[in-house]
Amino acid sequence: MSKLLKNKNFIFFFVIFFTLSSCAKEGFFKTGDARKNPPDPRERVKKNLEEGKGFRLSSAMGGNKSTNFEFASSNGLWRASLDILDFMPLTSANYSGGIIITDWYSEQGNPDESIKITVRFLSNEVRSDAINVDIFYKKCVAVNNCKINKKDGQLKKEITKQILAKAAIYQKQIKDKNFKPYRMSSDD
Repeated sequence: MSKLLKNKNFIFFFVIFFTLSSCAKEGFFKTGDARKNPPDPRERVKKNLEEGKGFRLSSAMGGNKSTNFEFASSNGLWRASLDILDFMPLTSANYSGGIIITDWYSEQGNPDESIKITVRFLSNEVRSDAINVDIFYKKCVAVNNCKINKKDGQLKKEITKQILAKAAIYQKQIKDKNFKPYRMSSDD
């Protein structure tokens, strides 16, 4: 019986070890760059807490009773895209699907030409490859005689650039909002 129990313990610890070591390889545990972190442990703790990467025992033990929900408004790319495209009527805005589709838009002086913009989100990170903007142009000769083309031009570049710039501003605001200065207690 004790031999069987020892084998079970060995298998259990082997599985735990294998699982944890595979997590480290897959990126579950993110490694830090030693050049960006101070060598003094107290300074590292201070830096991590100020950036919101740690936790404080007082808040973990119920010091803060409020809940924190993650809504689409906390995603900088999503908010920036809606802000940049606010002049156009939207056909679909699906946060969980990661897509925004505008309706056809034309200026008052030229009703025979209109554009439609589609923004697809490929990542939540603010990077140039995190969004894909497509612009469709519709040119009509008559009411039922329209030609639609997808074009990559200056407007696509400008909209992408504006979305990324505004998303970077939102990301900085969130980071600044989460910044909490670290106060050393008398025990440290």
